[in-house]
Amino acid sequence: MLAMKLWIILNVFLLTAFGFGKEPLLGQESGDTGQFSARGPLRTRWADQVLAERPRCEHPRPQLAREDWICLNGLWDYAIQARNQLTQPSQYQGKILVPFPVESSLSGVMRPLSPAESLWYRRQFEVPESWKNKRVLLHFDGVDWETRVWLNGRSLGTHRGGYDAFCFDITELLRQDGPQELVVAVWDPTDTFWQLRGKQSLRPGGCSYSACSGIWQTVWLEAVPAAFVEDLAIRTELREGQGRVYLKVAGRMPPDHSIRLWAELRDGETSVASQVVSYQIAPAVKQNLVDFYRAESTYFSIDMQLTVDSAKPWSPEEPHLYDLLLELTDETAGTSDSVRSYVGIREVTIGQDSRGRAQLLLNGKPYVLVGALDQGYWPDGIYTAPTDEALRFDIEAAKKLGLNAVRKHVKVEPQRWYYWCDRLGLLVLQDFPSGDAGDARTDRARSPEAAAQWETEVRQILRQFGNHPSIIMWIVFNEGWGQFDTLRNAEWVKQIDPTRLVDEASGFPWHGGGDVIDSHGGVPPSDAKRISITSEDGGWGACAVGHSWNETSAWAYRTYEPQTWRPVEGMQPPLPPLTEDARDWLTRWIRRMYQAFWRQRENDGRSGYFYTQLVDVETECNGLLTYDRAIFKVKPEVLRSGVVGLCVLSGDELLSTARRGGGVWRYTTQEPSANWFQPDFDDSTWAQGTAGFGRRGTPGAIIGTEWTTKQIWLRREFHLPAEVLIRREQLRLRIHHDEDVRVYLNGVEAFRESGFLTDYDDVAITPEALAALQPGRNVIAITCQQTEGGQYIDAGLVLPSE
Repeated sequence: MLAMKLWIILNVFLLTAFGFGKEPLLGQESGDTGQFSARGPLRTRWADQVLAERPRCEHPRPQLAREDWICLNGLWDYAIQARNQLTQPSQYQGKILVPFPVESSLSGVMRPLSPAESLWYRRQFEVPESWKNKRVLLHFDGVDWETRVWLNGRSLGTHRGGYDAFCFDITELLRQDGPQELVVAVWDPTDTFWQLRGKQSLRPGGCSYSACSGIWQTVWLEAVPAAFVEDLAIRTELREGQGRVYLKVAGRMPPDHSIRLWAELRDGETSVASQVVSYQIAPAVKQNLVDFYRAESTYFSIDMQLTVDSAKPWSPEEPHLYDLLLELTDETAGTSDSVRSYVGIREVTIGQDSRGRAQLLLNGKPYVLVGALDQGYWPDGIYTAPTDEALRFDIEAAKKLGLNAVRKHVKVEPQRWYYWCDRLGLLVLQDFPSGDAGDARTDRARSPEAAAQWETEVRQILRQFGNHPSIIMWIVFNEGWGQFDTLRNAEWVKQIDPTRLVDEASGFPWHGGGDVIDSHGGVPPSDAKRISITSEDGGWGACAVGHSWNETSAWAYRTYEPQTWRPVEGMQPPLPPLTEDARDWLTRWIRRMYQAFWRQRENDGRSGYFYTQLVDVETECNGLLTYDRAIFKVKPEVLRSGVVGLCVLSGDELLSTARRGGGVWRYTTQEPSANWFQPDFDDSTWAQGTAGFGRRGTPGAIIGTEWTTKQIWLRREFHLPAEVLIRREQLRLRIHHDEDVRVYLNGVEAFRESGFLTDYDDVAITPEALAALQPGRNVIAITCQQTEGGQYIDAGLVLPSE
């Protein structure tokens, strides 16, 4: 009784704090093509495209697709009852929109599910007349977490696991005529148990987010003949321009039949490779299995190799895909199974740089990863994107920002997401979802059951997602969450998939295994055998008013103080609003993080850098886009220039910096009168000194004049010809400051920034200051304030090359 009271209190808290339980906005139900959703805290623009009749009904498995399939997504009956009530509900409570989790607004229910409860689903479907002589398969692509299934009142079985797909052959339980009744019961303990769950929590906040219970990926039917392809494994190699594609095709067949498998690779309409293999079981085996045991079905596995001369390698820059066609013919029965897939020919290996440090090789060439953490949450669907277009948008947004990779964080996506990564060209570092199966301090499993379930689900993930060329790395554990038997687990993952890199532990704790040394922030040590990456860093943010989950609770690891523009801690809400100034500030500082990586990697040897994160998630507002994907919180075109490579400062320095010999400035360290930055101010009594000004030993400083006091004021005249002012909107300020700086042009504020740099950077000048420039004489005035550590100030005016 006490436990039930506590759960009621927790439910009330969740309903109040996170917007659950508000009056739903429901569309029409049966046979409806209208919308069906509840009123949640935030929606994406794709929510209006979610229709009750056929939500998310694009083919869910592009790498093993047939024509004969039926999507079962849509409105199902649902009921929630006590977990210990094992019989099916006598009455259902309403409609739920599958495949959206029950906690999501798009489900139409938007209610948290207690570990003391079970979620029940029911729907009817009809089998087409053309399927009568075929096997009928029932697919569940994702249900969180323990699933029991009945068809026409008879049990199909139970599945445990929230991230791997599972399937039932329902042929024998189908009624001859009329509707078929499907019932599903789901129990989800979320974060009260040891199972894989990622960042789901019953108490969302901080780095923990809303739970995702029940069906959250597509449910579908498929018709196949008695001999059919059930599984396909693809491995590729590149050797001197030749592409080798290794296929392992497996499936089921009547054991007394003969089958023939035809495979063809096509580049557009052109066939580039093909092979035919015949197969039947050996006579002695057939005699035992068929004649004696009377077996009706057996599993088969066929290995094939296709060779492509002058292969077109797959890469993010050129994501070339070959179509793969498979046809399995049952020569005894005269039936055939046609399957369509695709192949990206690429190879991921480790080489060494000139200093003997390990480096990532993609298709035999050194490759540098620049990416972002990607958590795959949606404000209206939680774990489930509203539409296929929404899934595609995230990949396109990443590429627009200049990223060539994402780290998919402690979550597995639907196959369609990886399909878009394959098609559009985005590398994926794939985390296994985290849980509490182990204790990282002892490196031991919680229990044999927890270890066995973790390994079972991970093996299924490896099998089901291993054909995507976009996935180049498996990340076994993250920050010690549920970590156990680290070296053993990293080793068997590598044995199962030697074609990808294995990261034993992202962040910590490392045990010395795998192919990767991975830090969160900072620089990991270099190694001769393992590449080093920074897979999480940064976390700068501001709150986009009207586009945030909860504006009063919004936080980020770092933000800025709008009055002083000083970088400050952001973990105590609220965050400052995302104004245009904030957007400029975020763009500038995040761009510098990528540039710092590019500058340092020659010394530290890293193969990759990942910013935290691509998209805001609930109250964590450090994304490059808002949670509803409506706004880029940075300027993509400006950030991109700093992401894709080291920006070498170029252009004509119209006002030279110390990098170009500097120049003579008037300066004082005594506070001047209030009009010191005006062009007509008399600075004749100020001292003269050569740029730059600062303390020796400050990173990136070129000292012309020693400056060691708390603050300095600088002025300098310069002349501009009229032909330069025709291009005034292209002028940039080249600056290096440590720390807080303000710059004026002809008395108008041109730039201000707090914090410090470690090298020169070209920054935008305010439009008002650009407008104040004139032909002939102009005046630049600067003040810089030192707070701690090094100190330095130098600036110039640059006109980029045409």
